[in-house]
Amino acid sequence: MKIAEMVQKIEILEGIEIRLEGNLVKVKGPKGELQRNYASNTIKISKEEGVVMLKAKNATKREKTMMNTFKAHIKNMLRGVVEGHKYELKICSGHFPMNVSITGKEISVKNFLGEKVPRTFKIDKDIIVKLEGDKITVEGIDIEKCGQCAANIEKLTRITNRDRRIFQDGIWITSKSGKV
Repeated sequence: MKIAEMVQKIEILEGIEIRLEGNLVKVKGPKGELQRNYASNTIKISKEEGVVMLKAKNATKREKTMMNTFKAHIKNMLRGVVEGHKYELKICSGHFPMNVSITGKEISVKNFLGEKVPRTFKIDKDIIVKLEGDKITVEGIDIEKCGQCAANIEKLTRITNRDRRIFQDGIWITSKSGKV
């Protein structure tokens, strides 16, 4: 079933500048600038006074879902350049005293379950990672980079070949928020 014409509107807050260059959407705000390419033959993105418009003619269910996805991505970009995104992680070590340190743009986990070789991960340049006691905070304006960084930190302490009910050590994501 096709819908004759479907239109989605996204309001632009004050202090945010949006530029459209073909399929490339650039969003600039007080915290920084983001850009993303929305390549679609059927969905057209346009800007009118204070509103970003997503339009599709003869939209099918696929175009409707694509349009909602584009709308969510643009909203995350708008929220990111104004408020930022923040993930909080908690360090849990029950069996061995785990040492977590951040040096420059690299995080390392030493003595995880008694391992001799430290586990390390390089942090993206756009992401700010802070370590305060047993809490790690990941902040940035791009929700995808923040989420991926938090997931990679959590993945550093992945346990294999052990009973997960007993060995609950690791670094775990405890909260995700849009406000920094």
